[in-house]
Amino acid sequence: MWDKIYDFMDFLWGIPLMVLVVGAGLFLSMKAGFFQIIHFGTWWRKTVGEVFSKAKKDHGNEGQLTPFQAISTVLAGTVGSGNIAGVAAAIAIGGPGAVFWMWIIAVVGMVTKMAEVTLAVKYRKKGENGEYYGGPMYYMKAALGKFGKALAGIYAVALLILVLTDACFVQSNTLATTAQDVFHVPLLVSGIAVVGISLVVILTGGVNRIGEFCSKLVPPMILIYIIGTLGVIIMNIENLPGTFSMIFQYAFEPAPAIGGFVGSTITLAMARGASRGIFSNEAGMGTASTVHATAMTDHPAHQGMYGILEVFIDTIIISSLTALSVIASGVWSNGNTGVVLTFDAFRSVWGQFGIIILAVAVILFTFSSYIGFYVEFRTCAAYLFGEKRVKIIKWIFFIMPIIAVTMEVEKIWDMADMAVGFIIIPNMIALLLLSPKFAELVKEYRAKIKMEDR
Repeated sequence: MWDKIYDFMDFLWGIPLMVLVVGAGLFLSMKAGFFQIIHFGTWWRKTVGEVFSKAKKDHGNEGQLTPFQAISTVLAGTVGSGNIAGVAAAIAIGGPGAVFWMWIIAVVGMVTKMAEVTLAVKYRKKGENGEYYGGPMYYMKAALGKFGKALAGIYAVALLILVLTDACFVQSNTLATTAQDVFHVPLLVSGIAVVGISLVVILTGGVNRIGEFCSKLVPPMILIYIIGTLGVIIMNIENLPGTFSMIFQYAFEPAPAIGGFVGSTITLAMARGASRGIFSNEAGMGTASTVHATAMTDHPAHQGMYGILEVFIDTIIISSLTALSVIASGVWSNGNTGVVLTFDAFRSVWGQFGIIILAVAVILFTFSSYIGFYVEFRTCAAYLFGEKRVKIIKWIFFIMPIIAVTMEVEKIWDMADMAVGFIIIPNMIALLLLSPKFAELVKEYRAKIKMEDR
């Protein structure tokens, strides 16, 4: 049975889905005038520039989280085992060429995510409890009539499956096994700790408290990981030219068997690079837009720019650093895979201290991913079962990690990958149908910026 599921996953992540994701991303980029490239200065100034500006910011009156809290919560959910274990696994199976396709997905995915976030804010709604709800299922239902309602139903079910498999199983299990292997913490203790801390954060303040918590946790955790990977890359600086050469060469030709690496085809490199890129930065999935929909902002397209920044940080910076450290250190072909491969790269430079650095990074990344995913969980739960039932259904989110930490989750990765495919397809259809509205909102906000800059 699992062999059939695995074969279906390979087909799902083959050429058809690549064409859909890249094609839709290029189309949306054209509709937005290749905003991510041509207007790099604008979106950088309106995101990073505002975060570090000392001037008082007027985010608008509606919403719950500040833009920085929103992107911190999103990065908490996206920056996780996919950046550390997933990227390494993609290289171990698809070869160095997988990194190239990961980059392609990121470049076109920047505008895809901008579109998702922009539309999520545009069509969000305020619930009876005062909290904001938005995301693909909401813009599908609000803007696409009966057809959109059907798409929304499919999307919401697939999202619920993805959140449970990724957050509750993959992230919590990765955290627990890391804590056990490096610090000898019993699996069950880690599971209870994850749930206990999450309960304190979520039950004492909901989405707002998650935003505050993540805005304090995410910056230092990313900094720790960046320093660790840069150390590996700098100590192997002489291998960087060869590293980039392999990335570009094996993106367009089969990678031969080297050491413990069994070789790969172009299609496999493409599939693994695409799946890990999308699984990591979530561009095309629409998941992160459920968090951005809660942000205080003066215009939907303004918050959409934070979607571009999110992909840039997640893939162009963090995932690339993982890839370069794994390949440049030479461990990519030693026969290991996943997080073990990244541990090998850190160990080669940092020794045992490197293991501790990476272990701390993995624990922080996976925990922040788990807690960040709660916003997505309560959003699809509210859509499917109603806001009032979320109070009961939410306990599933807290119970499952305690079960997951003692399980073998390799098959869960396959289920998560398939769920990603099932949410991308309806979301891409909706984005293409709503592309004129997205382009209109981008044009509207660009005119607003010009007026403010005069």
